[in-house]
Amino acid sequence: MSKTKTAYFCSNCGAQSAKWNGQCTSCGAWNTLEEEIIQKGPQKGFSGSSSHSAKPQLLSSISYDNNYRIDMHNSELNRVLGGGLVPGSLILLGGEPGIGKSTLLLQVALQLPEVTILYISGEESSQQLKIRADRIGVQNNNLYILTETIIQNILPFIEDIQPGIIIVDSIQTITTQLVESSAGSISQIRETTNELQQLAKSTNIPVFLIGHITKDGSIAGPKILEHIVDTVLQFEGDRNYGYRIVRSVKNRFGSTSELGIFEMTSVGLREVSNPSEILISQRDDSISGVAIAATIEGLRPLLIETQALVSTAVYGTPQRSATGFDLRRLNMLLAVLEKRCGFKLGTKDVFLNIAGGIRVDDPANDLSIVASILSSGEDIFIDSKDCFAAEVGLSGEIRPVVRIDQRIAEAEKMGFKRIFISRYNLKGLEQSKLKIKIIPLGKIEDMISYLFQ
Repeated sequence: MSKTKTAYFCSNCGAQSAKWNGQCTSCGAWNTLEEEIIQKGPQKGFSGSSSHSAKPQLLSSISYDNNYRIDMHNSELNRVLGGGLVPGSLILLGGEPGIGKSTLLLQVALQLPEVTILYISGEESSQQLKIRADRIGVQNNNLYILTETIIQNILPFIEDIQPGIIIVDSIQTITTQLVESSAGSISQIRETTNELQQLAKSTNIPVFLIGHITKDGSIAGPKILEHIVDTVLQFEGDRNYGYRIVRSVKNRFGSTSELGIFEMTSVGLREVSNPSEILISQRDDSISGVAIAATIEGLRPLLIETQALVSTAVYGTPQRSATGFDLRRLNMLLAVLEKRCGFKLGTKDVFLNIAGGIRVDDPANDLSIVASILSSGEDIFIDSKDCFAAEVGLSGEIRPVVRIDQRIAEAEKMGFKRIFISRYNLKGLEQSKLKIKIIPLGKIEDMISYLFQ
């Protein structure tokens, strides 16, 4: 009987070690080495990968079709992928449990009747997938369902069906018989991903991988998994809201600044072509503490609603709370208002919320947040047709932001009458063609005189 072979793998970088160490010698992370049983077989890899050997080619002699991308019939997903799906690419879609990863890819598969698609499910039975497909309400006679978890059993079906797209749900459930460790382990994820990568590159079939995430939000498995794949998409959103965002974290064939926005409904995910309408609350009464920010998410301009509540601290120590915004930056803006503008907020509770359940990091939101805090503190409402797009510096100056013309165009399209920007953004701006009024500001005091006096 052969002796069981074990090795230690780093959960952070995937490096292999013959013995346990407190610190990984490859990436320097502490307490990340985990012992796993390994037993390599005599052969490994996709059977078609060794059918031919690659030869050097001159770059000038390589040709390709300009229309090489596959249209996914989903404008939001096409935008995130960089204009469509590249044949032979390996795409990893990560997100929290229950956020809608399987629903998104099943819905996309149902909307592509002209492409033969193989959906490999390691988590749900074929009957469960049929129930979900019936709920979505779209029929596709070219969609095959395979409930299998062993990669050696999957490959013959791929060679037989010859699909145009492969979807694997999820990569943590797929195992290889060449490695004797449990499903979801570092070695299993690495080996099965390598198999699928060889399959995608040798057959030119694009492969979608659904991946789980850990408690800290990173994709479960070795970090090398994100290096192997061509594209990493992050599917995120708040379960208490119906909106979902697909972000491109890595994309070898497009920009990583794009994002797609969906709305979760009872019949699947609906594309949101104009997110500014859903992120701004529809209200009839004038309420203090509300301001609209013209922000940029990826390459898309959005109008979002910032809500602030300032009240007297009851328990002595004032509370600071921010939902959808960096709490440290909120504390910085409060310090600027206290020091530069003389507003006594040190004894006040300040609560900030970005409406719609999304999270924003654009510094151009600073001015709207300051305006909403002052509006709530003074209990004076801001005109619902005013919006803001500027960064606030530590000295209280209003700093310029990038792509101000797109922000102004989005605000004008949504029917806003005035937009407050930095006066340093006026250079090169043709105001004569705009229907919206531009209010240039140099310091916070200028905004206060416009809004509250």
